[in-house]
Amino acid sequence: MRSPYGLELTGSCERCLLKSEGFFCNLSQITLKALDGIKFMNGYPKGAVLFVEEEAPRGIFVLCKGRVKLSMTSSEGKTMILRIVHPGEVLGLHAVMSNQPYQASAETLEACQVNFVRREDFLRFLSQHAEASLCAARQLSRSYQSACEQVRSLGLTRSASAKLARFLLDSSQTGQDTRQGVRIRMTMTHEEIGQLIGSSRETVTRALGEFKSKRLVAIDGSVLLIPNRAALQSAAGV
Repeated sequence: MRSPYGLELTGSCERCLLKSEGFFCNLSQITLKALDGIKFMNGYPKGAVLFVEEEAPRGIFVLCKGRVKLSMTSSEGKTMILRIVHPGEVLGLHAVMSNQPYQASAETLEACQVNFVRREDFLRFLSQHAEASLCAARQLSRSYQSACEQVRSLGLTRSASAKLARFLLDSSQTGQDTRQGVRIRMTMTHEEIGQLIGSSRETVTRALGEFKSKRLVAIDGSVLLIPNRAALQSAAGV
């Protein structure tokens, strides 16, 4: 099924061909069939807001295709991106499990397929399927680990250049290996990258320029090439 945003939507979790190492993707066929019975499949364009921080938890959002950014905004209007969510992950899990407001806002970075499950249906689903409860606990644990890694990166990495290098290395894990190096399609703006690594847009632009002059990266439009990962790792202090 194709959505208005050019996505080929996958209707059934049980028969999905795009399974990843995510929360629901590794469940048994019986449990996936039960999930199919309670989810609502949606396609979203880039820039769509799934939920906002301090909103009461309506349910969970399972990301099947695309990427979503989680962010927080201060009372002064300063925004910080917590992390980028990839296919297979669940958004809003902590809020639904604890019955507390969403801790962050979720916005699509590109066209996405997202499956929604209402809170009461999801809690009933967990009570009836022990393997799903275990997977939920594992995702909560991974989210905590990811938060610790971000605090370590922001608090213990000294320079903005090192933080940017770490971001590019993390992004390269889903890049394309070529003879020239690893190719990454950058869909985030310099401002968004700055919000993620705790720097200004100007600092990100300047650091990327330095990386280009040192031949650590090559940039052609939205495509970034890392010709030598070891050199970039050295810049990141890895």
